[in-house]
Amino acid sequence: MSKTGWINFGIVGFLWGIPYLFLKVAVGELEPSVIVIARTLIGAILLAPLAIKRGIFWLPIKRWPFLLLYSVCELVGPWYLITHAEQKINSGLTGLLIATTPIWAAILASIFGDKSVWHKSRLFGLIVGFIGVVAVVGLESITGSSDLISIGMVLIASIGYAYAINMVNRRIPEVPGLALNTWAMIITSVVFAPFAIAQRPTQLPSIEVIFSVLGLGILCTALAFTMFFKVIAEIGPPRASLVTYLNTAVAVVLGIIILSEPITLGIVIGLPLVLIGSYFASRKPVA
Repeated sequence: MSKTGWINFGIVGFLWGIPYLFLKVAVGELEPSVIVIARTLIGAILLAPLAIKRGIFWLPIKRWPFLLLYSVCELVGPWYLITHAEQKINSGLTGLLIATTPIWAAILASIFGDKSVWHKSRLFGLIVGFIGVVAVVGLESITGSSDLISIGMVLIASIGYAYAINMVNRRIPEVPGLALNTWAMIITSVVFAPFAIAQRPTQLPSIEVIFSVLGLGILCTALAFTMFFKVIAEIGPPRASLVTYLNTAVAVVLGIIILSEPITLGIVIGLPLVLIGSYFASRKPVA
């Protein structure tokens, strides 16, 4: 990877590690539906002109069923579930649970015919990763420090992420990521519009919340996706997905430093296991 590639990789890792911090601040005053539509609407407004300028905005009708499925599994479901969950669990724990995405992706790849998942190194990753998940969920629920339903919501979101990427790679790999995600944001905004209108705040949110929402839309959505496409163009999707590990570290550290979130036993034990497991589970086996 070039020096520029490493810089872009680091920027994406940071930008996708801070949304959990912004979400934790925003859910204190805004409903999840309002946060989701604000984030996706800002992202769509900023990305659509780029897609139009590059001549990739309009997609063939035959691709729309997959586009709709991607939108539901990548944005509509996960972003609402994660935002809702952060009302009751720490931002660092959320980031850690999202780090299980490569594990679910490996399992789904096996279900769809990729038997390389059962190579000994990837199988090792799956086992270690699941031990980490069990450790996190078990310890957090036993100690009562985290809401079990909220933990489940984030895990479902991570499975949605894994399925969405897997489906795109199998069904519509030729669709540019910029166009795909721009339309997904537009669709998500339309889906949540009636709910956001009904649940709109009755008074102006605090300046911290306003900046958090703007950060989600501008930094964590529009800019992060743009930078991620550059990383993918240089090193390809498999290696680019390794940014997940950096995201998690950023989310946990920021939660502890800025939000004064506790370093729980679940995070101490589960974090390294999940990261190690995700790394090996997402690796292509060497013959």
